[in-house]
Amino acid sequence: MRRVTTLIAVLLAVPASWADAQQAPSPNMSFFVTSTNLGKGGDLGGLEGADRHCQALAQAVGAGSKTWHAYLSTQPTNGVPAVNARDRIGTGPWYNAKGVEVAANLEELHNDNNYKINKTTALTEKGNFVNGRGDTPNQHDMLTGSQHDGTAFPAGEDKTCHNWTSNSEGSAIVGHTDLIGNTRGPNFWNFSHSTPGCSIPDLAKVGGAGFFYCFAVR
Repeated sequence: MRRVTTLIAVLLAVPASWADAQQAPSPNMSFFVTSTNLGKGGDLGGLEGADRHCQALAQAVGAGSKTWHAYLSTQPTNGVPAVNARDRIGTGPWYNAKGVEVAANLEELHNDNNYKINKTTALTEKGNFVNGRGDTPNQHDMLTGSQHDGTAFPAGEDKTCHNWTSNSEGSAIVGHTDLIGNTRGPNFWNFSHSTPGCSIPDLAKVGGAGFFYCFAVR
């Protein structure tokens, strides 16, 4: 009986260890979608708060030795110049949690014909898929505040939820992880449409949850 009990315990433990191993990201992971939001809609605590979120999520899966930045742009305001998302993320190449390359360099990343970032490759730091169009709930909107070439919008109409400090007024540009959904415009991974507001309910109305992309700078 004791041998049977021991054998059962071993068999039960083995699948658990396999599961843990499968959840570990590839050692070369340098790109992921945030698996959780910050709970404040478009208020990410500015670029600094968003970067901290990327770093914390990476740390939780064993990838914290790299420096992680959020793929977000800010608009010029009160004498402070704009920040381009493309200037924050290094030069590539970038790989997802499964070790699949999503772009070799900045040029490929922002190319009109780059479909490497899609529903099957835009994974979270845990290696999970993100709900897309047709899933419940749809969460394919990624906050970017960026034009398709990765640059910031000029001052004027809000495209960044007040530079990622508003959870109510304003609006933000989002991209689509699954590259579909906007029937009247583009569906790029980093640029598709504006949100109707910056609160969690506002983001959810059009398929978002306050998620964004994280890239390893080095």
